Amino acid sequence: MKVFVTGASGFIGAAVVDELIASGHQVLGLARSRQSAKRIKEAGAEVIKGNLEDIESLKQGALQADGIIHTAFFHDFTQYDKAAVLDREAINAMGEVLINTTKPMVVTAGLLGLPLINGFVTEQSIAQYSLRFSEATALSLAERGVNASVVRLAPSVHDKNDKGFVPFIISLAAKNKLSAYPGDGTNQWPAIHRLDAAKLFRLALEKGNKGALYNGAGETGIEVKEIAALIGEKLNLPIGSLPEDEVGKHFEWMGNFIRFDNPTSTQQTQEALGWKPKHIGLLEDMRQNYF
Repeated sequence: MKVFVTGASGFIGAAVVDELIASGHQVLGLARSRQSAKRIKEAGAEVIKGNLEDIESLKQGALQADGIIHTAFFHDFTQYDKAAVLDREAINAMGEVLINTTKPMVVTAGLLGLPLINGFVTEQSIAQYSLRFSEATALSLAERGVNASVVRLAPSVHDKNDKGFVPFIISLAAKNKLSAYPGDGTNQWPAIHRLDAAKLFRLALEKGNKGALYNGAGETGIEVKEIAALIGEKLNLPIGSLPEDEVGKHFEWMGNFIRFDNPTSTQQTQEALGWKPKHIGLLEDMRQNYF
């Protein structure tokens, strides 16, 4: 299968490209810069130049491919509204090309903030309101006949060279001379290793069902105070709880995310796709690679 991958040179997308090629697929990767194009070519994939705002390049990529994996996102969390709109428009542009075809399209969404069912986020958990439109957009396309499914990733997709939430939390601890957590710190974050996520995307492309939601978590949940404790240990900083009115000051834009409690079940995802996470967990990865 020839697969169009957006975000093909990114932290998650690059792993997806490697996973696809290793499994015998061809890849057409979207590149927004010469540097991105170089990385994609070195991975053994073809390149199409463009970005999430270049709707024509997205349509061309979709037309040339037998399937799509959409991992790109505008990662300026201080402009999250803009990022969400760009994401929605990009998904719709590619999805329009797939109407009246059976070509699979796998869209990336997130697990944070989804409602708990019997104590866990499950594949049946649907956000009543989300700042990110990707999941709702993909499901809307599926209702119109597009073979679209969704991989919902844990807030921490971890591995060497991670530039996501956890490195930002580490930087805030160093800046504020305190490794902090909100309240009693017992709220849980799921996590997934980048290579486990890449395999999940491939399996969703190959085996996924129209309109299906797949939960991407290698660990059910890690209490945020455990993350804070490890950061404090490694940076030799005090560890402490923050009252509600101080969370936003310490965590900045992360204050919108750090409070969520999201223990996550992946049982149905594993059964449906034959997927089983096998790489190291977040805390061990942090000990080895984050400091």
